[in-house]
Amino acid sequence: MWQLISAAFALLSACLSPALAQQPPQRGECLAMANAAPRAMPVAFQQAAAAAEVEITYAGHSTYFIDTPGGVRIATDYSGAYQVGRLPDVVTMNRAHSTHYSLNPDKRIPHVLHGWGEDGKPAIVSERIGDTFIRNVTTDIRRYFGDDSGADMIRDGNSIFIFEVAGLCIGHLGHLHHKLDDSHFAQIGRLDIVMVPIDGTYTMSLDGVSEITKRLRASVVLPMHRFATPLDEFMRLIGQQFEIDRRTERSLRISRDTLPSTPTVIILDGV
Repeated sequence: MWQLISAAFALLSACLSPALAQQPPQRGECLAMANAAPRAMPVAFQQAAAAAEVEITYAGHSTYFIDTPGGVRIATDYSGAYQVGRLPDVVTMNRAHSTHYSLNPDKRIPHVLHGWGEDGKPAIVSERIGDTFIRNVTTDIRRYFGDDSGADMIRDGNSIFIFEVAGLCIGHLGHLHHKLDDSHFAQIGRLDIVMVPIDGTYTMSLDGVSEITKRLRASVVLPMHRFATPLDEFMRLIGQQFEIDRRTERSLRISRDTLPSTPTVIILDGV
């Protein structure tokens, strides 16, 4: 009898193991919420659940530091050149050029997430680290620096990283080189805060990135890769539906409760 039970269990395990191994990465809550019908939330619950704050600091170029309520520190497009305070626990990187990544990051950084894959395969990031869920959406990059022809792209060579923490959906567009199609927007889902490159040349045109910004319609837009780009030109292109909030600080503390009611471009000038 026991032999029959053991044999049946072994057969069941053999059937289940490949299926478990092939399970897709877990879905983010922001993606699920973007696809779901609006839900009513009791007022009493809203008042009782005080939203935790996330601190976002602009370090320079395309590096933002995100400090979560649970004490996780994240740095975006991390090369090591832009450092604010203690070392991050998590770094994300893109490989357009060396100001967006490091192949030799400080060994004390426990989580190094590349926005590119190996052997021509796309990077797949889907990780829960502390109180933050981190995932990516791959995009293509130009093969040669300055090649703006749109030809000869490296497929899936860049990643848009999305950080889900404290009820917020935070996106970093990375070194974006082309327009996004419907499949990209579907994978991104809802964003409350988005970090957008506005150089207008090294990544993509201001017209192109403005169209993406308008479609994402995040509550907060944080420009990066700023260089000498005239901010008024970016504001003109994204339209009058966006407010502008220019601050002398380099950090922003924000929660779901304090998101602006009108989409707002926030400039952190304290670098």
